[in-house]
Amino acid sequence: MTDEQIAKLYDQALIIENNGDYVAGELDPVKFAKLVAQHEREEIAKIFDVDSHLVDFARNDKGGCLICGFTPKVAAQLIRARGEA
Repeated sequence: MTDEQIAKLYDQALIIENNGDYVAGELDPVKFAKLVAQHEREEIAKIFDVDSHLVDFARNDKGGCLICGFTPKVAAQLIRARGEA
């Protein structure tokens, strides 16, 4: 994760108070942690989104390995679903 990405997530996690005279921001640490976790889950899921390099006869009906059963697209879906729980 780049410094720029972290700064963007930090900004999204700020609780802004505006009393008319000034604007102050305080970090919501729980929201920040959730945003970082969501970002990292998505980056990992993107790795599995690419088509596997299996030859056709070694693929199961979901595009995964016929021998071990690992299916990259299903793994990506499960990783993303963790953020919805």
